Amino acid sequence: MPSRPRTEPLLIEAREARRVLLSLQGLGAARRPRSSPQQVQRIVERLGYVQIDSINVLDRAHHLILSTRLEDYRPKHLEHLLERTRTLFEHWTHDACAIPTEWFPHWRHRFRRHAERIEESAWWEDRLGGDPAPVLRRMIGKLRRHGPLRTRDLERPPREGSGGWWEWHPEKAAIEHLWRTGRVAIAGRDGFEKIYDLVERVIPESASAPRISAAAHLDWACREAMARLGVATSREIAGFFDAVSPAEAKRWAERQVRRGELLEVRVAPEPRGAKGGGLAASQAVTAFARPDWREFATAPHADRIELLCPFDPVIRDRTRLQRLFGFDYRFEAFTPAAKRVHGYYVLPLLEGDRFVGRIDPKFDRDAGVLRVRGPWWEPGVTESRRRRGMLESALDAMAARLGADRWARVSVR
Repeated sequence: MPSRPRTEPLLIEAREARRVLLSLQGLGAARRPRSSPQQVQRIVERLGYVQIDSINVLDRAHHLILSTRLEDYRPKHLEHLLERTRTLFEHWTHDACAIPTEWFPHWRHRFRRHAERIEESAWWEDRLGGDPAPVLRRMIGKLRRHGPLRTRDLERPPREGSGGWWEWHPEKAAIEHLWRTGRVAIAGRDGFEKIYDLVERVIPESASAPRISAAAHLDWACREAMARLGVATSREIAGFFDAVSPAEAKRWAERQVRRGELLEVRVAPEPRGAKGGGLAASQAVTAFARPDWREFATAPHADRIELLCPFDPVIRDRTRLQRLFGFDYRFEAFTPAAKRVHGYYVLPLLEGDRFVGRIDPKFDRDAGVLRVRGPWWEPGVTESRRRRGMLESALDAMAARLGADRWARVSVR
């Protein structure tokens, strides 16, 4: 019996793929939902996680990410979920994040991996000693006796100077070890300083949570990633939670294709500065798509400019950003000032399904002024009256949310 001829994978335009991503990531809707604890929970669940970062040039990353998706966002709504209802918890994906607590059982696999890495790490051994068990037991006992502890509450060995890596003294290293391996949780924050407590006191249900097999965990990680990406390569599937390897994600996706639950596709890249359209079939990459991907490929609302945080989930994967949007973005905060091209904390400007430029803002809290360098428009993008008006409206809204009296342009030297 002759074999059935193999059909060529569907070729998807970059514009279609990025519209799917923007839609699933909560951007581009005509109206944003009004913020409340319930809506913040829905947005975090929709995104999968929200990155928590310490840089506060404008506001913390988690607040910037949520404010682009919610009307009248209030930080206290996120705090309520993390510290009172506990329907979100803090831990790692690719970085520290707020994560739905219902997924806590899946993090046991990550806890085990962290423990294995720490055991093999000379850096951790230098801070905890060759036998870390005694200092870990002492820290557990200290938490049990005294309750929640901040870093400043921990015992610091006498030594001149402070700051930098010396802040990771044995008790600090021990409590971070216990957090990363799932025996301690973040109970809250004092300012931005972590408050640690035993996991059974912060997330009581963790003790009775079911054990999840490695196979079920792999299926969960890949399935939930595809639910939020829509169209993705195996590397992107694996990188979403940083929970499985690209090879494991590829085998999982290929099984789903055979079962008819995913489509194997080819995604053409977008040239840098392009306005969209035009397939570069010879440069297309192999990817996988949800069967319903077209439902999310509609053009996003384009009557405003979104100011995206450098840690926004749409921005995070620079390879995907370049391929789907033709947008070359580098986070320059850790680049020496003299070598920066645009600035310390540059925000990409999203208009519809295109990144049209970038700005470098800083909130001068003493003066009550949001100071803005830029914009730098992308090649082929002109500063029309309409576009300038949308950017000014976005800056008005950001200044108001941050509590700035006004915003002001700073000349670019």
